[in-house]
Amino acid sequence: MILTVTLNTAVDLTYAVPALVPHSSHRVTEVTERPGGKGVNVARVLSALGHDTVVTGFAGGATGAQLRRLLGTLPHGPADALVPVAGNTRRTLAVVDRSTGDTTQLNEPGPHIGADEWAAFLRTYGDLLPGAEAVALCGSLPPGIHVGAYAELIRLARSAGVPVLLDTGGEPLRRGIAARPDLVKPNADELAKLTGAREPLRATRDARRRGAHSVVASLGADGLLAVTPDGIWRAAPPSAVRGNPTGAGDSAVAGLLSALAEGLGWHDRLTRAVALSTATVLAPAAGEFDRPAYEALLTRVSVEQHAPAA
Repeated sequence: MILTVTLNTAVDLTYAVPALVPHSSHRVTEVTERPGGKGVNVARVLSALGHDTVVTGFAGGATGAQLRRLLGTLPHGPADALVPVAGNTRRTLAVVDRSTGDTTQLNEPGPHIGADEWAAFLRTYGDLLPGAEAVALCGSLPPGIHVGAYAELIRLARSAGVPVLLDTGGEPLRRGIAARPDLVKPNADELAKLTGAREPLRATRDARRRGAHSVVASLGADGLLAVTPDGIWRAAPPSAVRGNPTGAGDSAVAGLLSALAEGLGWHDRLTRAVALSTATVLAPAAGEFDRPAYEALLTRVSVEQHAPAA
């Protein structure tokens, strides 16, 4: 079983409009609604790849109930181990401009989590860890959760002997990386804020020196850069694509985590991650991936290994 943690779950709404024009009214031509939050997106992709997956985190209020209903309707979807809270789960809104393919994203902050609710989550997390092959800690922290929460969860996973991937930003990333996760997957902006370096290789190396076993940096259309004990790797799609990027980074995490659970090497991990993230950009709804595109991309992703990591 692969465990994904989403402390700030969401219901993801995607609106499609013919063209997005500021300061004007719009007629929405298509609406999709999906269970969301970074770790939930990761779990949905893992389940679609055939992995036994469990999602935990928080869900509350009417939106939380809707999130759980949506999870329950997914065919062969992830198991629900979400912890109930008093506050209302957030929503996210992606507005897709059909004329350009660009997406505008609006994210609510999430409910306040009390001390008793955090304690209940820790009990659930501790109960799930012994059955996990790997765990992914994903996304922002909702109000009320202490900034070192991911560092705490990493230490618990390491004590249980479970490989752990961290995908977050800001101070939670800074604290979490010092707890020595097996893998960290920041994007370029998160890396720059963490290290102060804009050059991707320098920033990725610096991030690894801060405690992570391996760092895979997401560089958008340029693919992935990985600094690992086995070397430095670059992986990129065969060509740039346009579409809805919502969930593309989460699909990359799912690719990395699924390949790790299957015991695959870095070449195959990065190939799968880039193919999945690119196929997600090509899908019409947030958090989905275009399966025919994914399967075709598996043979077309470029992966190069460079000198061993310092």
